[in-house]
Amino acid sequence: MSTKKLIHCPDWATALLNGFSQVLLQRNPLCGLFCLAAILFTAPDLLGGALLGALSGLLTAQRRSYARSDRQSGLYSYNGVLLGLLICHQLPWSALVPPLIIAASGLSSIFVHQWIKRADRPVLLPAYTSPFVLLGWALLLAVEPAASSPIVVDHNPLSALARGLGQIFLLDHPFAGVLIAIGLLIANRYAAAWALVGSAIGGSVALFNGEANAAFYGLYGFNAALAALAFSHTRQQPWRPLLAIALAIVLQPALTLLPVPILTAPFILACWLLHIGSRWATHHTTPPDQALRNLARRSRAR
Repeated sequence: MSTKKLIHCPDWATALLNGFSQVLLQRNPLCGLFCLAAILFTAPDLLGGALLGALSGLLTAQRRSYARSDRQSGLYSYNGVLLGLLICHQLPWSALVPPLIIAASGLSSIFVHQWIKRADRPVLLPAYTSPFVLLGWALLLAVEPAASSPIVVDHNPLSALARGLGQIFLLDHPFAGVLIAIGLLIANRYAAAWALVGSAIGGSVALFNGEANAAFYGLYGFNAALAALAFSHTRQQPWRPLLAIALAIVLQPALTLLPVPILTAPFILACWLLHIGSRWATHHTTPPDQALRNLARRSRAR
């Protein structure tokens, strides 16, 4: 099948695949297809939950007549993907799991819509994966997670680098990270490079601090990789993704004190802090004459 046919697939398929790629802050159905393949080949038992979560978020948005462009871009599906993965990963299989995924993913879709409605407010920060984190924490506090089996992790730096990307989708196999990296390369080579840099720096810091298992398992790489992806578009200011990486790594130890898994909370907080800092700096470096013109415009608008 050609790349052109993959990109111009039916609307519902495009929206679902974009939902997988939006986990990586990209809008590219082929990238989403590689993310889907990463789940299929390395954790097939999680695939149904990811697809159900994506579909539930999309159908909720469609039933509520949310903007078609936002539905097609995957904005109402990516939190559902993560919630479906988390629920299937953490909870033992039962008849309660599918309706739980449907309800959580639908709520995440409503949450995102309310956030988008208020997006023009200057105080509002990007939502990122906050619906996934908040709903995921609520679920993990309310239910008893399944016992996890011990996993032997090889101390190979390249495997650790790949795991840092795979852990974004709660996948611990290096091959998952390789497939995700290929998807990123297809979507945006510059973003892919920054994601790998973030994963490498996160793992290196963990190793330097004596946390070898966390380093080689990719647990310090995935939030740093996501933070780098969030600011990878600022090509003229490479310090932004580097600072986002540093903030995500610094915040992670404090967040591990919470009674729930940190999920992508370090990534979200790091990006929010950087956005707040940028807005504060912009506000305080506005030239006096420009500030007066802005004040005059606001007065006329009243």
